[in-house]
Amino acid sequence: MKVSDVMTAPPVCVAPDATLAEVAGQMAGHAVGSVLVVEDGVLRGIVTDRDLAVRGVGGGLDPGARVDTVMSPPAVTVDADDDLQVAYRTFRRTGVRRLPVLDASRMVGVLTVDDLLLDVFRRLTDLLGPVAWSILQEGPKPPSPARSRP
Repeated sequence: MKVSDVMTAPPVCVAPDATLAEVAGQMAGHAVGSVLVVEDGVLRGIVTDRDLAVRGVGGGLDPGARVDTVMSPPAVTVDADDDLQVAYRTFRRTGVRRLPVLDASRMVGVLTVDDLLLDVFRRLTDLLGPVAWSILQEGPKPPSPARSRP
């Protein structure tokens, strides 16, 4: 399975001079926890809701401050055609929770740890669904006789 099969697309992107308030509004409006900071089509960094809370407002910055003051540059990325195992290794190696996804240096999505967890849950459902159905078809088994202790 490829990264592009489970990523969130399209990514939400902002310019480096966007304000913290604007970025928070973008996150809320798109129901995402991170945005990519892009300048002239080049990925400059990533900013998360935690960055806004801890380094932004929590760090005493004004909501009008530029987002590039709290973003994490440079962002670690994966390719849309990468196998998911590449993404798993990248998450383990870097300790990040979000990876911008590129296709020929163009931002096409974001892959999160949550996306991977949802994929695992879907696979488990696919695997366990037939087993659960067969158990439901068989019906409950009679209780086993109680054993008395000597």
